Amino acid sequence: MSGENQQVDASRTPDAAPTPVPVPVPPAAPAERPSRVRRLAVPALYLAGAVAAFGYVGAVDPNEPGHYPVCPLFRLTGVLCPGCGGLRSAHAFAHGDLVTAFGANALAVVGYFVFAGFMTLWLVRAYRGGPTPKFVLRPRYWWPIGALALVFVIVRNLSFGSALAP
Repeated sequence: MSGENQQVDASRTPDAAPTPVPVPVPPAAPAERPSRVRRLAVPALYLAGAVAAFGYVGAVDPNEPGHYPVCPLFRLTGVLCPGCGGLRSAHAFAHGDLVTAFGANALAVVGYFVFAGFMTLWLVRAYRGGPTPKFVLRPRYWWPIGALALVFVIVRNLSFGSALAP
């Protein structure tokens, strides 16, 4: 027996794994489009939150002391941050006074219009059933935005940029 060729039947060994049988996958059912009300719910909630915030700031005047906390950076250093004057700007904006709003914080007013444009785009697309706009800024866009905010802070804290100070 030592010199004979022995063939082992693999089907009879207990260690042999059965060959897998492919299982047919049923085709996916077409996804149902959500109703117009469901598509509009999320952007409408964001818009309702922004309107509520502007409503509150419009009703409670930030020009009167004691209603809102003072900016900690301004209180400790006397330096105006990019947000200083933002509440006064929002108050004036809520009352329709764009000149005063721009004088309180020009960067905030630009932000209000960017937000309004984004919300309009989102609501129109949700109403029509289009894709949700993705508001994801790549790092290459954050650098110019940060540089703009830094220039805004520097200029509004210098004597020649006093028009940008609240």
